[in-house]
Amino acid sequence: MRLPLMPKATAVWLVENTALTFEQIAEFCGMHPLEVKGIADGEVAVGIVGLDPVASGQLTRAELDRCTGDAKGRLTLSESVVPLPKARGRSARYTPVSKRQDRPDAIAWILKFHPEISDAQIQKLLGTTKATINAVRDRTHWNATNIKPRDPVSFGICTQIELDQAVTKAQARRRAAQVEAGIIDPDDAIAEEAAPEAPEPEVEEAPAPMPTVESVFGTPKE
Repeated sequence: MRLPLMPKATAVWLVENTALTFEQIAEFCGMHPLEVKGIADGEVAVGIVGLDPVASGQLTRAELDRCTGDAKGRLTLSESVVPLPKARGRSARYTPVSKRQDRPDAIAWILKFHPEISDAQIQKLLGTTKATINAVRDRTHWNATNIKPRDPVSFGICTQIELDQAVTKAQARRRAAQVEAGIIDPDDAIAEEAAPEAPEPEVEEAPAPMPTVESVFGTPKE
Protein backbone atom coordinates (compact mmCIF):
# COMPACT_ATOMS: atom_id res chain seq x y z
CA MET A 1 0.00 0.00 0.00
CA ARG A 2 1.32 3.42 -0.97
CA LEU A 3 1.70 5.94 1.84
CA PRO A 4 1.62 9.73 1.67
CA LEU A 5 4.82 11.74 1.81
CA MET A 6 5.83 12.48 5.41
CA PRO A 7 3.13 10.21 6.94
CA LYS A 8 3.52 11.48 10.49
CA ALA A 9 3.27 15.14 9.46
CA THR A 10 0.22 14.26 7.36
CA ALA A 11 -1.35 12.52 10.36
CA VAL A 12 -0.75 15.63 12.49
CA TRP A 13 -2.59 17.79 9.94
CA LEU A 14 -5.51 15.37 9.65
CA VAL A 15 -5.89 15.18 13.43
CA GLU A 16 -5.86 18.95 13.78
CA ASN A 17 -8.02 19.87 10.77
CA THR A 18 -10.50 17.05 10.14
CA ALA A 19 -13.09 14.94 11.94
CA LEU A 20 -11.71 11.65 10.65
CA THR A 21 -11.48 8.73 13.09
CA PHE A 22 -8.18 7.55 14.45
CA GLU A 23 -8.57 4.31 12.46
CA GLN A 24 -9.09 6.19 9.19
CA ILE A 25 -6.03 8.37 9.73
CA ALA A 26 -3.93 5.43 10.92
CA GLU A 27 -4.71 3.32 7.85
CA PHE A 28 -4.09 6.19 5.44
CA CYS A 29 -0.75 7.10 7.06
CA GLY A 30 0.44 3.56 7.81
CA MET A 31 0.37 4.05 11.57
CA HIS A 32 -1.25 2.39 14.59
CA PRO A 33 -4.52 3.92 15.87
CA LEU A 34 -2.99 4.33 19.33
CA GLU A 35 -0.14 6.33 17.80
CA VAL A 36 -2.70 8.62 16.14
CA LYS A 37 -4.48 8.94 19.49
CA GLY A 38 -1.13 9.91 21.02
CA ILE A 39 -0.85 12.70 18.43
CA ALA A 40 -4.29 13.95 19.44
CA ASP A 41 -3.30 13.85 23.13
CA GLY A 42 -0.08 15.75 22.46
CA GLU A 43 2.14 12.83 23.47
CA VAL A 44 3.41 11.82 20.01
CA ALA A 45 4.95 13.86 17.18
CA VAL A 46 5.44 16.86 19.44
CA GLY A 47 6.84 19.78 17.46
CA ILE A 48 6.10 18.27 14.03
CA VAL A 49 4.40 20.73 11.69
CA GLY A 50 1.38 19.26 9.93
CA LEU A 51 1.46 18.69 6.16
CA ASP A 52 -1.74 19.37 4.22
CA PRO A 53 -2.25 16.38 1.87
CA VAL A 54 -4.85 18.31 -0.15
CA ALA A 55 -2.53 21.24 -0.84
CA SER A 56 0.29 18.84 -1.75
CA GLY A 57 -1.93 17.00 -4.24
CA GLN A 58 -1.91 13.69 -2.37
CA LEU A 59 -5.60 13.79 -1.45
CA THR A 60 -8.64 15.42 -3.05
CA ARG A 61 -11.13 17.52 -1.09
CA ALA A 62 -13.97 15.31 -2.36
CA GLU A 63 -12.23 12.19 -1.03
CA LEU A 64 -11.69 13.90 2.33
CA ASP A 65 -15.35 14.96 2.57
CA ARG A 66 -16.55 11.47 1.60
CA CYS A 67 -14.65 9.77 4.42
CA THR A 68 -15.48 12.48 6.95
CA GLY A 69 -19.16 11.58 6.62
CA ASP A 70 -18.57 7.82 6.67
CA ALA A 71 -16.61 6.33 9.56
CA LYS A 72 -16.18 3.10 7.62
CA GLY A 73 -14.80 4.87 4.55
CA ARG A 74 -11.10 4.66 3.79
CA LEU A 75 -9.05 7.43 2.19
CA THR A 76 -7.50 6.71 -1.18
CA LEU A 77 -4.24 8.37 -2.13
CA SER A 78 -4.46 10.40 -5.33
CA GLU A 79 -2.41 9.36 -8.34
CA SER A 80 0.71 11.48 -8.50
CA VAL A 81 1.06 13.71 -11.56
CA VAL A 82 4.73 14.30 -10.79
CA PRO A 83 6.96 11.89 -12.77
CA LEU A 84 8.90 9.55 -10.52
CA PRO A 85 12.70 9.77 -10.76
CA LYS A 86 14.37 7.03 -12.75
CA ALA A 87 16.31 4.49 -10.78
CA ARG A 88 20.03 5.01 -11.03
CA GLY A 89 22.18 2.13 -12.12
CA ARG A 90 24.88 0.75 -9.88
CA SER A 91 27.83 3.07 -9.91
CA ALA A 92 31.44 2.27 -9.14
CA ARG A 93 32.29 1.48 -5.55
CA TYR A 94 33.17 4.58 -3.55
CA THR A 95 36.44 4.39 -1.67
CA PRO A 96 37.13 6.95 1.10
CA VAL A 97 39.98 9.34 0.40
CA SER A 98 41.89 8.02 3.41
CA LYS A 99 41.98 4.52 1.89
CA ARG A 100 42.63 5.34 -1.75
CA GLN A 101 46.38 5.20 -1.23
CA ASP A 102 45.95 1.57 -0.12
CA ARG A 103 44.27 0.47 -3.34
CA PRO A 104 47.51 -0.30 -5.27
CA ASP A 105 48.55 -2.60 -2.40
CA ALA A 106 45.17 -4.34 -2.59
CA ILE A 107 45.46 -4.71 -6.37
CA ALA A 108 48.94 -6.19 -6.02
CA TRP A 109 47.65 -8.68 -3.42
CA ILE A 110 44.82 -9.91 -5.64
CA LEU A 111 47.10 -10.17 -8.69
CA LYS A 112 49.56 -12.24 -6.65
CA PHE A 113 47.25 -14.54 -4.69
CA HIS A 114 44.14 -14.66 -6.89
CA PRO A 115 45.25 -14.30 -10.51
CA GLU A 116 42.03 -16.00 -11.62
CA ILE A 117 40.04 -12.86 -10.72
CA SER A 118 39.44 -10.78 -13.85
CA ASP A 119 40.32 -7.10 -14.17
CA ALA A 120 36.60 -6.26 -14.40
CA GLN A 121 36.01 -7.99 -11.05
CA ILE A 122 38.92 -6.13 -9.46
CA GLN A 123 37.53 -2.83 -10.73
CA LYS A 124 34.14 -3.58 -9.19
CA LEU A 125 35.54 -5.02 -5.95
CA LEU A 126 38.07 -2.26 -5.22
CA GLY A 127 36.52 0.69 -7.03
CA THR A 128 39.57 1.21 -9.24
CA THR A 129 40.30 1.55 -12.96
CA LYS A 130 41.80 -0.80 -15.54
CA ALA A 131 44.66 1.65 -16.12
CA THR A 132 45.64 1.46 -12.46
CA ILE A 133 45.46 -2.35 -12.50
CA ASN A 134 47.71 -2.52 -15.56
CA ALA A 135 50.15 -0.05 -14.01
CA VAL A 136 50.44 -2.16 -10.85
CA ARG A 137 50.77 -5.37 -12.90
CA ASP A 138 53.45 -3.90 -15.19
CA ARG A 139 55.18 -2.07 -12.33
CA THR A 140 54.79 1.24 -14.15
CA HIS A 141 52.75 2.77 -11.35
CA TRP A 142 54.19 6.08 -10.13
CA ASN A 143 54.57 4.59 -6.64
CA ALA A 144 55.64 1.10 -7.74
CA THR A 145 58.67 0.96 -5.44
CA ASN A 146 56.48 1.34 -2.36
CA ILE A 147 53.63 -1.01 -3.35
CA LYS A 148 53.41 -4.06 -1.11
CA PRO A 149 50.71 -6.74 -1.55
CA ARG A 150 48.22 -6.39 1.29
CA ASP A 151 44.84 -8.07 1.84
CA PRO A 152 42.10 -5.51 0.98
CA VAL A 153 39.89 -6.93 3.74
CA SER A 154 42.47 -5.99 6.37
CA PHE A 155 42.04 -2.26 5.75
CA GLY A 156 38.36 -2.21 4.84
CA ILE A 157 38.31 -1.65 1.07
CA CYS A 158 36.03 -4.71 0.71
CA THR A 159 34.52 -7.34 2.98
CA GLN A 160 35.59 -10.96 3.27
CA ILE A 161 32.23 -12.07 1.87
CA GLU A 162 32.65 -9.88 -1.23
CA LEU A 163 36.18 -11.20 -1.77
CA ASP A 164 35.06 -14.83 -1.37
CA GLN A 165 32.22 -14.29 -3.85
CA ALA A 166 34.64 -12.83 -6.40
CA VAL A 167 37.03 -15.78 -5.96
CA THR A 168 34.22 -18.33 -6.26
CA LYS A 169 32.88 -16.69 -9.41
CA ALA A 170 36.36 -16.50 -10.97
CA GLN A 171 37.11 -20.16 -10.17
CA ALA A 172 33.80 -21.26 -11.69
CA ARG A 173 34.56 -19.27 -14.84
CA ARG A 174 38.03 -20.78 -15.06
CA ARG A 175 36.66 -24.34 -14.70
CA ALA A 176 34.07 -23.65 -17.41
CA ALA A 177 36.80 -22.39 -19.74
CA GLN A 178 38.93 -25.48 -19.04
CA VAL A 179 35.99 -27.77 -19.80
CA GLU A 180 35.24 -25.91 -23.04
CA ALA A 181 38.90 -26.18 -24.09
CA GLY A 182 38.93 -29.91 -23.29
CA ILE A 183 41.61 -29.53 -20.60
CA ILE A 184 39.48 -31.24 -17.97
CA ASP A 185 36.46 -33.53 -18.13
CA PRO A 186 33.06 -31.99 -17.23
CA ASP A 187 32.49 -34.68 -14.58
CA ASP A 188 35.86 -33.90 -13.01
CA ALA A 189 34.97 -30.21 -12.86
CA ILE A 190 31.69 -30.97 -11.10
CA ALA A 191 33.40 -33.32 -8.67
CA GLU A 192 36.11 -30.75 -7.94
CA GLU A 193 33.48 -28.11 -7.21
CA ALA A 194 31.38 -30.38 -4.99
CA ALA A 195 34.20 -32.18 -3.17
CA PRO A 196 34.55 -31.06 0.46
CA GLU A 197 37.91 -30.14 1.84
CA ALA A 198 39.71 -33.06 3.43
CA PRO A 199 40.01 -32.65 7.20
CA GLU A 200 43.47 -32.40 8.65
CA PRO A 201 44.59 -35.67 10.28
CA GLU A 202 44.58 -35.61 14.03
CA VAL A 203 47.93 -36.22 15.67
CA GLU A 204 47.71 -38.36 18.79
CA GLU A 205 49.88 -37.16 21.62
CA ALA A 206 52.09 -39.73 23.29
CA PRO A 207 50.93 -40.58 26.85
CA ALA A 208 52.91 -38.97 29.63
CA PRO A 209 55.26 -41.39 31.46
CA MET A 210 54.13 -42.66 34.84
CA PRO A 211 55.89 -40.95 37.75
CA THR A 212 58.48 -43.02 39.67
CA VAL A 213 59.82 -42.76 43.20
CA GLU A 214 63.11 -41.35 41.88
CA SER A 215 61.35 -38.70 39.75
CA VAL A 216 59.27 -37.54 42.73
CA PHE A 217 61.68 -37.81 45.69
CA GLY A 218 65.01 -38.00 43.90
CA THR A 219 67.68 -40.71 44.05
CA PRO A 220 68.40 -41.74 47.70
CA LYS A 221 71.92 -41.16 48.97
CA GLU A 222 73.90 -44.24 49.99
